[in-house]
Amino acid sequence: MSSRFTLIAAGLMATLVVGPIAAQQAPSPVPAPVPAAVPAPLPAPTPLLVAADLRDGTDLSGPWHYSIDPFRSGIAGFHGEAPDSGQQRWRDVDVRQAMASDSRTLYEFDLARSPLASLPSSWLTHAAELRHYDGLMWYQRTFAAPAKRQGRYFLRFGAANYATRVYLNGQEVGRHEGGFTPFAFDVTRLLRDGSNQVTVGVDSQATEATVPPPVTDWENYGGITRAVRLIATPDTYVDDAWVRMTRDGRLAADVHLDGPQAANRAVRLRIAALGLDQAGRTDAAGDWHATMAAPAALVRWSPERPQLYDVSVEVGADRWRDRIGFRTVEVRGADILLNGKPVYLRGISMHEEELGAEPTRAMTPAASRALLSEIKDGLHGNFVRLAHYPHSEVTLRLADELGLIVWSEVPVYWRVAWSNPDTLKRARTMLAENILRDRNRAAIAIWSVANETPVNDQRDAFLRTLVGDARRMDDTRLVSAALLVERDQSADHPVMTLADPLAPALDVLAINTYNGWYTPDRLRDLPASEWRVPADKPLIFSEFGADARAGFHDPANKQKFSEDYQVDYYRATLAMAARLPSLRGMSPWILKDFRSPRRQNPDFQQAWNRKGLLSETGERKQAFGVLSDFYRAKADGTTEQR
Repeated sequence: MSSRFTLIAAGLMATLVVGPIAAQQAPSPVPAPVPAAVPAPLPAPTPLLVAADLRDGTDLSGPWHYSIDPFRSGIAGFHGEAPDSGQQRWRDVDVRQAMASDSRTLYEFDLARSPLASLPSSWLTHAAELRHYDGLMWYQRTFAAPAKRQGRYFLRFGAANYATRVYLNGQEVGRHEGGFTPFAFDVTRLLRDGSNQVTVGVDSQATEATVPPPVTDWENYGGITRAVRLIATPDTYVDDAWVRMTRDGRLAADVHLDGPQAANRAVRLRIAALGLDQAGRTDAAGDWHATMAAPAALVRWSPERPQLYDVSVEVGADRWRDRIGFRTVEVRGADILLNGKPVYLRGISMHEEELGAEPTRAMTPAASRALLSEIKDGLHGNFVRLAHYPHSEVTLRLADELGLIVWSEVPVYWRVAWSNPDTLKRARTMLAENILRDRNRAAIAIWSVANETPVNDQRDAFLRTLVGDARRMDDTRLVSAALLVERDQSADHPVMTLADPLAPALDVLAINTYNGWYTPDRLRDLPASEWRVPADKPLIFSEFGADARAGFHDPANKQKFSEDYQVDYYRATLAMAARLPSLRGMSPWILKDFRSPRRQNPDFQQAWNRKGLLSETGERKQAFGVLSDFYRAKADGTTEQR
């Protein structure tokens, strides 16, 4: 069956068809300029299965067989043609038995007897020889199908990096591109009684047309890095539900059903703790929209009181559920308003990489809590920039729980192929998947469409398209992008100008600045820096930072890469920031040291970006205390700084 969601802006409706299914969203006003022409709809993987992590299902985490395929022979064949049976690694066949029974048969794989690895994780940590492997990897395991099956069954992947093909019992069930958003496939008809074989081909290699492009500043963790689950639903089920507070303080709900009885179906929305019980019926497309007054007992979500409510949508035998907070976020002049009150974003940036000397991008609840607690409790923060791609649902749910405001980003990074329509299509799909997955998360206040992208006409059109998509899909949040500034090289002091033509289309202006690290500026000159930025919009320093190897001290010379230099850098940059009247927050680069193969200084980096305030194993550097004191003073309303 089909599902759909619609993009609606200024009275213009564009249906976004997502693979075999899609979903619906209610009309909403556009709060800022969008492209004059709405681009054509784009395909994206479905089903949506929003809040699928809270649905019952069979967890397929644990041991999987794996086999490298560096020449992609399992897809392209020996000479680049379609593969013959001896290369088709997804086949449902006992290789040893087949070869023993017929000497003419040749198989050049045997996944059932290949090495084992525990998933989810990146293959970079499966074995020492895979540390720098980049290409196609095959995974396979068997599982028992539930007995007496009823309804529908979906294989759902939290994420796999980057391009994925999924096979069940020798039959292809679907493909997905993008390393950080979920995808699911209906496998109801392919399941069989007893043992079932699932095979997954994951190709991590980036090209000039992918998002992100081949050159980045973080580790490319190939593999199945988030949970795989077999999820059961009734024949007709809630595929998408978005329950939120609108900017006028009311509650709104949009529900989409998928299945043979989706039309004219009774729907009931419940929030038991608030005594809310709202009933309705879907339209011919299986969609239901409702608005209602917020109950008087509702406590708005905030960093100080991150109140969440158990929300359910009931349709026949299906009961969709989520834990949702309700708040408003908007801009007024240079202020960011949370629940109508100005807020200063005391934050830091963070990659999806757990603490430890050998991270594998497996964000368990414990791994995520270890990082976010350092922000909330250690730094006195209320904000985290999740760079440079959508992070795990585990992290987003914990941000909701802890009370951390979130900047969520898609990997439109550096120099993507701005003129390539397929690249734009990929970026739009990723943004749509990100928003659809997470728009029930109260913590998310900002959708970011790009990071550090060079200005040109093609780039401007590309990013304006993404800004327009974000506004049409979610009118309750702000839109931003991490921008670069122009520097006046002739001035006798640092003079920076924000002249990016994308700025007028954004709600929040964000700048990455590294004066004193990547520039020859003396740190003592930074406080006198001149910033020419629009005064009528809030500004965030989305990045600033200096590398320091934990434990390396040079108090006399204060050499770069020393903790002493990093401390002075933070003090000088914070003093500079204090002079910007429209600055409403910051997310320095970065919480912890992270893997980056481009960073090869043998004394200080060893393939790690060392700008973290924590070492890779969690050791706090001296600058951690500088930022912590600054944020504590901000939270207390004082100006004290170490």
